[in-house]
Amino acid sequence: MADTHAEPNTISIFWWLLALTILEIAVIYTPMARLFINIVLVGSALAKAALVAMYFMHLRFERITLAMIAVTPLIICLFLILMLLPDMS
Repeated sequence: MADTHAEPNTISIFWWLLALTILEIAVIYTPMARLFINIVLVGSALAKAALVAMYFMHLRFERITLAMIAVTPLIICLFLILMLLPDMS
């Protein structure tokens, strides 16, 4: 028999996504270093993607193996960016 889980509160997820979007817009218009703005924007985008994947794609309730399959491309992408970074300068 399938395991049952509590339904997530989609309205609270919506408010978190809205808050992260407002944060992204606010960061763009603040006078900060460009590197810090980029780090905040990428971190916010990753957080929003994680929220959507966990709650709207129901990955939060899957086994750990499926989560590792979803995280592996992100780790490979980060590795490739860090390895190619010296060639860009």
